[in-house]
Amino acid sequence: YHKNKIERGFDKIVDIFGSDHIATYPDVLAAVKALGYDTSMITVLIHQFVTLTESGKTVKMSTRKANFVTLDELIDEVGTDATRYFFINRTFSSHLNFDIGLAKKQSDENPVFYVQYAHARICSVISHAKEKGFNTDEQGDVSMLSSEEEINLIKGLLEFPEVVEKSALNFEPHKLTGYLEKIATLYHKFQHAGKVDDKMRVVGENKDLTLARISLCKAAKTVLYNGFKLLGISAPERM
Repeated sequence: YHKNKIERGFDKIVDIFGSDHIATYPDVLAAVKALGYDTSMITVLIHQFVTLTESGKTVKMSTRKANFVTLDELIDEVGTDATRYFFINRTFSSHLNFDIGLAKKQSDENPVFYVQYAHARICSVISHAKEKGFNTDEQGDVSMLSSEEEINLIKGLLEFPEVVEKSALNFEPHKLTGYLEKIATLYHKFQHAGKVDDKMRVVGENKDLTLARISLCKAAKTVLYNGFKLLGISAPERM
């Protein structure tokens, strides 16, 4: 495998070993080195075990008894998005307790539902603005925005490039999921402020202020969409 990868010109190889094979990878590297290849291009990641739980009980599995849940079966049960997100949402070094019931929940308790709902909510606001006659393609002046909720959301969105870079370079995709949840929270707070104070409504009577807030919504939508695309999950416009 490694010989094939190296001879095909790859300059970076990432090996993922289960924690039960932690004693195996030094032998693999030694074999590659014995073949005369540079092992510095190989990065080894050790992944901890995954435990499936349902209704508070552990789903017992045994490969020896051929009693196990396949990934395809898990995807059929909870969906591709939830499966992918739950696996990514932990560090390699952390044991993952995959709660099947939680993964199927259509509520804020489910992290993938929470972030996807923020995207759908933004799409709904933009559609509402169009129905009210606003040209949502027009760029608003975001310098008009000064509330705590608006500023916090703007600052959060500006962190996106750095989060993506660090997540990729350090093999830590869980940092991206954590960031997306942060953005979802900031957006929900921003929109909730409009329910408490009419002056904070995204779509209001002041055209310039509405366009500024719509521009902020579109920026949040873009960040969430791009984050979802990097993680391989969908970006629903309605939920």
